[in-house]
Amino acid sequence: MTVAPTPAADRYINRELSWLAFNERVLEEAADTTTPLFERAKFAAIVASNLDEFFMVRVAGLRHDVADQQGFLDLTGLTPSQQLAGVAARAHAIVDALYRLTLGDLMPALAAAGIRILSWNELEHHQQLTLAEYFRNAVLPVLTPLAIDSARPFPLLSSLTLNLALRLEGVPGLSECRLAIVQVPAGLTRLVAVDVPGSFVLLEEVIRAQLSLLFPGQTILESAVIRLARDAELELDDEGGRTQLERVERELRQRRHSDVSRLEISANASMDLVTSLSRQLDVEPDDVYVAPGPVDVRVLMGLTDLPGYDALRDPPQQPVSVLADVYQSDLFSLLDERPLLLHHPYEAYDPVVALIAQAADDPDVLAIKQTLYRTSVGSPIITALQRAAEHNKQVTVLVELTARFDEERNIRWARALEEAGAHVIYGVRGYKTHAKVCLIVRRSAQGLKRYVHLGTGNYNERTARIYTDFSLLTTSPAIAEDATAVFSALTGYSDPPRLKQLTMAPTGLRRRFLKLIERERRRADSGQPAEIMAKMNALIDQEIIDALYTASQHGVSIRLNVRGICALRPEVPGLSENIQVVSIVDRFLEHSRIYYFLNGGDEDVFLASADWMTRNLDKRVELMFPIEQTDHKAKVLFALRMMFRDNVKARRLGPDGVYTRPERPADEPPVRAQHQLYEEARRNASLARERTGVVFRPEERAREPRSERS
Repeated sequence: MTVAPTPAADRYINRELSWLAFNERVLEEAADTTTPLFERAKFAAIVASNLDEFFMVRVAGLRHDVADQQGFLDLTGLTPSQQLAGVAARAHAIVDALYRLTLGDLMPALAAAGIRILSWNELEHHQQLTLAEYFRNAVLPVLTPLAIDSARPFPLLSSLTLNLALRLEGVPGLSECRLAIVQVPAGLTRLVAVDVPGSFVLLEEVIRAQLSLLFPGQTILESAVIRLARDAELELDDEGGRTQLERVERELRQRRHSDVSRLEISANASMDLVTSLSRQLDVEPDDVYVAPGPVDVRVLMGLTDLPGYDALRDPPQQPVSVLADVYQSDLFSLLDERPLLLHHPYEAYDPVVALIAQAADDPDVLAIKQTLYRTSVGSPIITALQRAAEHNKQVTVLVELTARFDEERNIRWARALEEAGAHVIYGVRGYKTHAKVCLIVRRSAQGLKRYVHLGTGNYNERTARIYTDFSLLTTSPAIAEDATAVFSALTGYSDPPRLKQLTMAPTGLRRRFLKLIERERRRADSGQPAEIMAKMNALIDQEIIDALYTASQHGVSIRLNVRGICALRPEVPGLSENIQVVSIVDRFLEHSRIYYFLNGGDEDVFLASADWMTRNLDKRVELMFPIEQTDHKAKVLFALRMMFRDNVKARRLGPDGVYTRPERPADEPPVRAQHQLYEEARRNASLARERTGVVFRPEERAREPRSERS
């Protein structure tokens, strides 16, 4: 089949603009009045948090490319400078929309519900007196005013911290005005309660009202709240014979000195102050974002933690605890009988934690090998691994030190594990280890037996309650043999392992995906039905996209659920008319990676840690694993197909790069995928209870945690 070439801009979508489009979809959820008010406030805070990361990583990277005069083009043919210009326009529009929503809708709605953030001038006189006393006793001793002049350079302000920037009257005959900075203490609560329940004033407002105590005898011309986002990319090198740990620690220290990629400043700031700060921080006008409301909208997240106000939250939806009475005592016996496939957060993550905890305490367990990318604060998995090492078990942990924004935490965990006696591998040089795998070796009457956990998400029991992911726990000899080979390759000197069931990046995953796509194309050419379905977080790899385009042109039906960035243009006549792309933004963060190929009716279903991104396929250690058991395959396919039935929270990507919510016919019932999947988990638990008599129950838990990084 001959197809006329399509210009790059009509063939692909720019990565950065696609990411911003995802944040716009999150902002739509914050604006959705059918969503409970606290959940809307959370979505608004997530928009702000997402923008922080975007500026610290993506915008900073583009600025580096411009400064280094890197003239390479993106998939759509744009230079780094052109991308920066497009990003700035779109990002400013998002920030403006976020503040319109926050000030014009969310905060008035919160006030109507009895929750208010007051300005200093809105306080009663007695409230101001009380807060002034609080300032003198609890805040003033912490503050350090920082003057800026020829002898005292502009201070090094940490990324994402709040500060007050001041202009002071100058010394006659020497200067017109002087600059000063007061850092807002990060260790103090930003939401300072007043004597009316549900009412707060921001800490920076309290400090601003008392600045005369910090600068006695000085005339303060103005003060404004500022916040910086700095470049957060790690640029590791191999110089000096440093270990991976030393290099990461050095780069983390350097990050504090990195370039500023965004300056946020409160709207009351004069142009003189903005100009002075821009010059001191070396930022361009496009990098300055004026905040007409509270600088850092993430403050709304703190309001949603207030006790009570249950009517403002989503109804509780506790994970179904499968086999509660069994895994608490002996998960190994269960896995000896059959593998277990869990779908989080609809089904509890407890069995994964229990498997590692039981392994730590079981005298028959000889060894535990595990990868760690991101875990929770106070992780019970880390605790179990430490305990296992202290019990003289062979514990080997591959800790990925360069998991972005978790580097310092991972360094602490790695050292604690080493102190307990574990063998810690500090990542693989040149590659991030993103695979999620745990291997347990245990004595049995029949000899040594291996138990394996493979997942699409991190070993983090907190995010497992708000991210959608799959976990497979199995004793499959073939998978266990592959897992052993993978760890040997990661921890020792080894050629790329020859694997039977698992597929590993960067050694074979790209090639495997391309062969699977090509196989569907060949089946379509031979007149057979051909279908590909996939669910992932991002799709930007050009070779994969081009392979999908070719498959589409040959008649393969392709449906993709891509939560975030998608560089593929679907439904373009002659190019991708057989490709449909949907994105779901809902209560839980869609995080699982599922890949399905019809294969002439002999369906192939895979789960993976990897997205269809170049970094995942070529620059990371990833694992994909097959789902072969009939009931497990049905479970995964039910979840995957539900993504394309959603007509409530799904947006469909058009050939123009715009996401829209399809109109739902009046006679078509609403289908919300995440609700349906929870009900399916409950039904399955009930059926299993009837078959086995085992007690299933939702776990009693605290409220859902705040979102952490994926």
